[in-house]
Amino acid sequence: MATLRVVLDTNVLLSGLAYPTSLPGKIVMAWRHGSLDVLLSDFILDELRRALPRLAHRHGLTEAEIEDLVDVLAIQAELIEPLPDPVPELRDAGDQPVLGTLRAGMQAGQIDYLITGDKDLLALAATYPIISPASFWATHGGL
Repeated sequence: MATLRVVLDTNVLLSGLAYPTSLPGKIVMAWRHGSLDVLLSDFILDELRRALPRLAHRHGLTEAEIEDLVDVLAIQAELIEPLPDPVPELRDAGDQPVLGTLRAGMQAGQIDYLITGDKDLLALAATYPIISPASFWATHGGL
């Protein structure tokens, strides 16, 4: 069976790193064990780099360790450039680069899902392969 190829939104990465026993944590662990291929963009990694310090009380990482972690994730993931053209149906313009990352993977024919907890992105699930961590795990949890 082919390995699923997914984009992980920043909120899934954050939750997965801060709460390893959560569903996002299980998804991140599946990636670390090679059960998933993850595609990310510099935008998602930069968001993660900015947000991780706010969860220092959960993960206990220093600034240098956060930089190292993001660098390791960048090496482990396949980095792709988001498509730049906006999708007018997306309610939050700040999510355009995340959706653009998914669309770039789709254009290359190499993506199964965008996994996110973002309601604005999930609202487009009828048009794009966007799924919540709970739905993803319910469908593919036996990776």
